[in-house]
Amino acid sequence: MLIHPWDAPRDDSEWRRWLGAHDFGQLAVNGLPGDPPHVQPMHFSYDPDEGEHGVALAHLARPNPLWPALEAAPDVLLSVVDDYVYIPGPWQAPPDAPPDHGTPTSFYAAVQLRCTAHVIDDPVEKAALLNRQLAHFQPEGGSATATADEAPYGRLLPGIRGLRLEVTSVRAKFKYAAHRPEEVQDRIVAGLTTRGSPGDAAARTHQLNRRGIWPPAS
Repeated sequence: MLIHPWDAPRDDSEWRRWLGAHDFGQLAVNGLPGDPPHVQPMHFSYDPDEGEHGVALAHLARPNPLWPALEAAPDVLLSVVDDYVYIPGPWQAPPDAPPDHGTPTSFYAAVQLRCTAHVIDDPVEKAALLNRQLAHFQPEGGSATATADEAPYGRLLPGIRGLRLEVTSVRAKFKYAAHRPEEVQDRIVAGLTTRGSPGDAAARTHQLNRRGIWPPAS
């Protein structure tokens, strides 16, 4: 992922705050020789306080075909992308150029966690992992606690394997025209406000945040 200086996070708190609100991504695992990489969409929970860069927790079905590749090469990448929008060319036209000379582009936020994967097969440890995930995704409760060898989930534990993804490094990008002249950025903000398509509000918030003018003046 190319990260220009103007698209880099201002500090670790920016990507950590964003990742705290995004818990669905794609796990990329190198394929075995002769095979393509595995890319697995999945929910995960991220604990920023465990280890140097945090830990992501997930679980997948035991029949998933990625397991042999993951065990052979546990260096994996968890990729999270959201708040993406298409920006029409006229919105990005330089102040002294006609609108049709503007260059279309994409805006998006992305965090890539490089991880060392640890597979969890012990029933007690799997139950503990599931309970941590439930606490994240379902803090209001409503589901029984997972306990090894006990109903209702004990009999289901053999059908899954847990994943503890120890984060070793992080790359983050917030591509929201931070290098463009203010006049162009104002035009993009106005366009996002007026268009109102899915993702536009989040992209507008990112752009204003990175200019230090959010919330906007009333």
